[in-house]
Amino acid sequence: MDIVEISRIQKLIERQPKFIERILTKNEQLVFQSRSGRRQVEYLSGRFAAKEAFAKAMGSGIGGQLSFQDIETASDSNGKPCVTAPFSAGVHLSITHSKDYAAAQVVIEKIN
Repeated sequence: MDIVEISRIQKLIERQPKFIERILTKNEQLVFQSRSGRRQVEYLSGRFAAKEAFAKAMGSGIGGQLSFQDIETASDSNGKPCVTAPFSAGVHLSITHSKDYAAAQVVIEKIN
């Protein structure tokens, strides 16, 4: 599980525009660009939390074995978020937002 303050992500975007490219894969950047205003910041915040939660579920954290670019998310045909890389089988992702926070939870059924 991970939680992030949306205002913190907003400030990072303003100070370091390359932050977006550091966190989001090319496919995720396309989704980010299709949104506007607050929805962009919420999307990036949710994906940041999702990737942190995935890395925690793997037991490695971000840095050594996994980078933000190694983890990719998408939405299924119903709009449910899912992890598509580095693997998706047995991975369950939930992302939520409030006015101030974005949070994500990842459950990995089995690590090969």
